[in-house]
Amino acid sequence: MPNNSEVGGPLAGRLDPISLKKNFSDLHPPLDSHEAAVAADRCYFCYDAPCVTACPTDIDIPLFIRQISTGMPVASAKTILDQNILGGMCARVCPTETLCEEACVREKAEGKPVQIGLLQRYATDVLMNVDDHPFERAPSTNKKIAIVGAGPAGLAAAHRLALLGNNVVILDAKEKPGGLNEFGIAAYKSTNDFAQKEVAWLLKIGGIKINYGKLLGRDFSLSGLRDEYDAVFIGAGLGNVRSLDIDGESLRNVQDAVEFISSLRQAKDLAELEVGSNVVVIGGGMTAIDAAVQSKLLGAYDVTVVYRRSMEEMPASLYEQELAKSKGVKFIYNSRPVQIVGTEGISSIKFQNTQHDTEFSLPADHLLKAIGQIMDELPLELSRENNKIKVDENFKTDVANVWAGGDCTSIGEDLTVTAVAQGRDAAINIHASLSGEI
Repeated sequence: MPNNSEVGGPLAGRLDPISLKKNFSDLHPPLDSHEAAVAADRCYFCYDAPCVTACPTDIDIPLFIRQISTGMPVASAKTILDQNILGGMCARVCPTETLCEEACVREKAEGKPVQIGLLQRYATDVLMNVDDHPFERAPSTNKKIAIVGAGPAGLAAAHRLALLGNNVVILDAKEKPGGLNEFGIAAYKSTNDFAQKEVAWLLKIGGIKINYGKLLGRDFSLSGLRDEYDAVFIGAGLGNVRSLDIDGESLRNVQDAVEFISSLRQAKDLAELEVGSNVVVIGGGMTAIDAAVQSKLLGAYDVTVVYRRSMEEMPASLYEQELAKSKGVKFIYNSRPVQIVGTEGISSIKFQNTQHDTEFSLPADHLLKAIGQIMDELPLELSRENNKIKVDENFKTDVANVWAGGDCTSIGEDLTVTAVAQGRDAAINIHASLSGEI
């Protein structure tokens, strides 16, 4: 393999098309009907099941699994989607190993949980491939609600509001919907353009219109939305990334991991994507893991994730860390970057060990920053808490008729399933408020 000086930076086409197709195939192939029946039979159908408590969207997991075991996958999917309208994507990307499956009684007793995520995917996939749509709108309320952002929170809020008879307009800055489900998920977790297929299916409820290329603060204002609509829901996510604030950050081939993942997700030909020979990823969350694994799958020779705290403190789950290691990714803990070295492009990175106050360097021709996302600038009238939008228990802001949910809010984890739950619950509260129920 050529060394860093010979490479001169990231290159495209490190692997042949056959290898790339294999590397980016479905991480967890779907269950067939027989496999689903066998997996469902392992469920104890617990009363007061701990897996339900562990699910942020409160899906009745024993019920939907029992429906699969009795040959009713469409009814099973309806049980799932009643609570989580993006249940298909969540089945693919949720960290089930630290949520419902970790709480599973089988996991506690045997170390092998019921395959809840794969069973959820099986049921929702069956339903999305039948003609009948399982939801029907209520009579019109003649209310209009504006939603900022077509990510998981915005889409969940839009569907629930439309289901309840409201008319919804979503304004999104991107050229297609989905938010992080479309632009920020590892390509091997969501294949075959599933994010777009799921949105198209969701929109069959009717009463939802999406306007693309519309950015809050540039193309419209919050005050303007409040004048035109009965209510506003903000599900804008986190549009910016944190800076390392060290020397050399402006060198060539220093890149945001979110941008790297988005480019990969939108690429028509993976062979055209550039990746370094020696890739260093700084961060410890899911974005860092996704960026590192995909760098390796694109053909990077050496990929190292460097995290400032211990392995136990790493936000990414142990399962995801082990997945990365199985692909050849290396990990260095308790270390922080202090300088990026190079002339025009990066050649190495200097780190400081946070436990022993010693320094070391890693060769690098491609640096991916994954140290967290932050909010875009939002209207000044919105109060902030922990650098996010402050909301109450009903996801209402302190501005009249404005609600918010998802990653941009001050409560909950930054997960797809949490964003869906917040969007759904905010929508229920918006409808109740507009209809005079509260």
